[in-house]
Formats: sequence, structure tokens, C-alpha cells
Amino acid sequence: MNHSTVTTRIGLLGTGPWAVATHAPALAAHPGVDFAGVWGRRPEAAQALAREHGVAVYEDADALFADCDAVAFALPPDVQAPLAVRAAAAGCHLLLDKPVATSVEGARAVAEAAERAGVASVVFFTLRFATETARWITQQAALDGWFSGRAQWYGSLFTPGAGRSPYAASPWRGEKGALWDVGPHALAVLAGVLGEVTALTAAAGPGDTAHLILRHASGASSTADLSFSAPPAAAGVEVSLLGEAGAAVMPGWGGALDAFGAAVDALLDAARTGVAHPCDARFGARITELLADAEAQLGRSDR
Repeated sequence: MNHSTVTTRIGLLGTGPWAVATHAPALAAHPGVDFAGVWGRRPEAAQALAREHGVAVYEDADALFADCDAVAFALPPDVQAPLAVRAAAAGCHLLLDKPVATSVEGARAVAEAAERAGVASVVFFTLRFATETARWITQQAALDGWFSGRAQWYGSLFTPGAGRSPYAASPWRGEKGALWDVGPHALAVLAGVLGEVTALTAAAGPGDTAHLILRHASGASSTADLSFSAPPAAAGVEVSLLGEAGAAVMPGWGGALDAFGAAVDALLDAARTGVAHPCDARFGARITELLADAEAQLGRSDR
């Protein structure tokens, strides 16, 4: 494997809607990337996606690792984690999807594998990379005196009669719900401004709804309300902060394609400089620890 080439050879693992709409086109368009090829659990889908972008299709994931400097993942979290461990051992930098895993053991294994191999890692928390929201998070994190924050992420993925999304058919989302799918986004934004989460309390709401109360290292507190069971008229995303500077509301953001391109940039920078990105696999493991804690508390609740 040659890490001195002008462009970085990046392979893609995954062939679902997220890979088709975001990962593959972003890798194909990135000027610093040689899109090396695709591996997927469904060979026909892998062949179709590889053909669309004029890249090789791999029947064996380890063969893809051997041919690449880095790999990007668009797989269910507990399929992603063991493959990421193998990719790191093969010397590949890791562009991971969130959550890294839904088990603490699995997520920690990825972080430890990356550190052991000395490879860079970035977890694609979309709002930490989309231009508008990333800029806002940086600006707010530079201010002192935040008192509280609130993230509200209500969707209708599981609501009867709501429009069908291609992600509604995802087995892991059906099992794990909004807590594990959009919870990582909410926690990544709140932690990015208010600091590491040091305590968490969870309570269940209607359907898969989860309400989280968080305490941060800065002394601030925040809440996160997460659901895929909301009425369509109530669906929406909002993040706001209150503090000495007054109120701040997170702006809207563009599509995931540009955000993923920025995540690729972040991985390339981390690989070149050796400086860990704030959203590395270790941070991803911490998010999994928090979500697992919340899930355990919700399991003890009367639902």
C-alpha cells in the first residue's frame, strides 16, 4: 500500500441508499480521492454501484483493504465495526458511519484498532461536517457562559400513514429506533459546543421516543428529544442554546453530499498530519457508550 501517492485510494463498503446517494458520488467527485472500488454484502448491488461509477467491484473485503489507503463505510453499525477492525489492521484509514457500533465492546474495539495501527479515523456525524452547521458549532463553542442546550429531532419514519422512506426498511433502524439513528447527531452537536457528556438520564415517550437529560463537563446541561414516531405535522429538527450571550439557534444545512466531502477532507488532513480529528473513532465510541447507557435506562422504564 502506498500512502505517498498524490491522491488517496479509498474504497467503499456498502451498497444501500446511503451509499448510493451520498458516499459513492462524493468519493467519485473528490479531487483528492482515487475511488478504488466497492464491496457489498449483496454482490448484484455492488456490481451495479461499481458500474455506475466506473470502479472495480470486490468480492472480498480484505482484498479491498489491501488495495486501499483508506475505506469508507455505509453499513449497519454492527456489520461496520468488525470490518473496521480488520481494515485498520490492514493499514487503512477509517471513514466511519454513525453509530460506530451499537455495543460498547464493538465501538471500543474499533477505536483501539485504529490507535494500535496508527491510522486516522473520522466518524461522519453529518452536522459536524455540513458547512453551515459546522461553522455554527465552531462559533458557539468559542463562546463562554452557555447555560443549557436543547436538541429536538422528531421524524415520522415509523408513523403509520406517513410517507415511506427508503430508510424505513432498514432492519437495524427498526430495532434500534431514533435513539441510535439520530441520537448520535444530537449528541455530537451538543457535546461539540457544551463539552463532554458526564452524566445522562433517559426516559421513554410514545413509540420509540426517547428523552435524554445531559450534564456536560462545562457545567451546562442540555436535553435531547428523539423520535421516529412523531405525527408528520410535528416532525422537524431544531437545536438551540441559552447562555450569557443570549439564545442561539442552529441554522439549516445543505445536503449530505457536501458534508461527506468535508468528512473526506477531514480524514485526509488527519492522515497527513497525524493529528486526531475531534470526531474520531474514540469520540464515536464515547457516543456509543452514552447511547447504550440510555438504552439500558429505557429498558428499565415502563413503556
